[in-house]
Amino acid sequence: MNSKRVTAGLAAAAVLLGVSSSAFADGRGPAVYDYANVLSSQPVVRYVTVRTPVEECWNDTETYREYQRPPGVGASTFLGAIIGGVVGHQFGSGSGRDAATVAGSLVGAAIGNDSARRRAGYASGYVERTQPVRRCETRYTTHQEQRIDGYDVVYRYHGQKYQTRMPYDPGPRLRVQVNVRPAG
Repeated sequence: MNSKRVTAGLAAAAVLLGVSSSAFADGRGPAVYDYANVLSSQPVVRYVTVRTPVEECWNDTETYREYQRPPGVGASTFLGAIIGGVVGHQFGSGSGRDAATVAGSLVGAAIGNDSARRRAGYASGYVERTQPVRRCETRYTTHQEQRIDGYDVVYRYHGQKYQTRMPYDPGPRLRVQVNVRPAG
């Protein structure tokens, strides 16, 4: 049983060695890295328009109408209804007397109400009032900003110049991957 294990292990090792030797022969072996000198690194700039909300507030006055019962209207209306009812009660007889009392009360209430309003100087009972109000509005300001999209980098490796675009500034040295392949 041990000999079978050894044989299987040797077969697996042979397969791995065969695959790895062919990978190296094609130049697809393990990666090799080195450093190149950076000759220049220029930012790639684009301009964007930025909208910023700005809230502007101010104090204002608001006018509104409010119903205000003139002073003494209730008492005058009530007194007018009583006087009108007494006067109306003097006319008619039977059920007509009741109707005359009700009609006299209504007419007396209307006269008392109108009299109180005229004395107070209120024609409609509505008064205009003002109150302070804080008003706000959002407006937008725009301005231009620079955004860096990357860096155009020129570097030298073994006497040859190369150029690439990178998302960051690499500094004075750039790590490069060296790929060696057989010619032909």
